[in-house]
Amino acid sequence: MPTFELKVNGVKNSVDVSEDTPLMWVLRDHLDLLGTKYGCGVALCGTCTVHVDGTAMRSCALTLSQVEGKEITTIEGLSEDGTHPVQEAWKEIDVPQCGYCQAGQIMTAAAFLKENPNPSEEEIKTAMNGNLCRCASYNRIYRAVELAASKM
Repeated sequence: MPTFELKVNGVKNSVDVSEDTPLMWVLRDHLDLLGTKYGCGVALCGTCTVHVDGTAMRSCALTLSQVEGKEITTIEGLSEDGTHPVQEAWKEIDVPQCGYCQAGQIMTAAAFLKENPNPSEEEIKTAMNGNLCRCASYNRIYRAVELAASKM
């Protein structure tokens, strides 16, 4: 099996897995980063979203060969103490119900706001559209993204 060098949350890691192994499973099963959740496995729900070189991407659909040499950030690496403006806004608005999709929602919002720090309501809805929430907390999610934008 090949060895892959991955930089995750600023830390270099070596993993011995098949090149077609999805990044999500490497994060969870080999690096013990459990914040990235499995949702659908086909990149439709957004639950497994991480940042790859600053861009929000679905880790269930990315193989190791696609991300080797790139900077990967998971929810654990977004901030050391949960004080990223998006995380703060999530707490202030009290977004989560079951919480399962929240890491993916937060990672999508953080990447979006980095690119568009002053979005309109419609831009927020469009950016967050690909992330599914089983509890339908969408209105709170949109309000939290608006609040995070004002804090950034």
